[in-house]
Amino acid sequence: MRISSILSFLGFVLLFAGTYCPLLRPLGLFNWNVYQLNQPYGLVLALVAVVGVAASFLNQPKLIRIASWLALALVVLLLLASIFKVQTAFSFIPFKKLDAYLTRHVRFKWGWYVLFSGAILAVLGALSSKPNIYIKPVAEEAEN
Repeated sequence: MRISSILSFLGFVLLFAGTYCPLLRPLGLFNWNVYQLNQPYGLVLALVAVVGVAASFLNQPKLIRIASWLALALVVLLLLASIFKVQTAFSFIPFKKLDAYLTRHVRFKWGWYVLFSGAILAVLGALSSKPNIYIKPVAEEAEN
């Protein structure tokens, strides 16, 4: 395996492990991971990580590049969706101060660092893979 494939492999493993890390802690009661936030979305993220791991073992740089960019886009989209979900989770309460108080008590946890580091490592590994350049050796002419 090349260094870029190893870097992408580590990124995809971190991404897969990050799906089980705590991402949100609502009201200090319990932790939510990706599967508790949105289970189908978490399964898609895990599937992208598994495809990336398989592509790095099979040394498929195009598939690694597609999976790494897709993983980064999915993690960014998940963060944006989580921010919007936290901001609107208590909007049904007619008292604005109580709504703001409850919204402040939903904490983002350390699992986001794991998810983003995995996706960024995978992208860096995909970008660092350089195509093999073949330089044709110059044939020496035979002396007459």
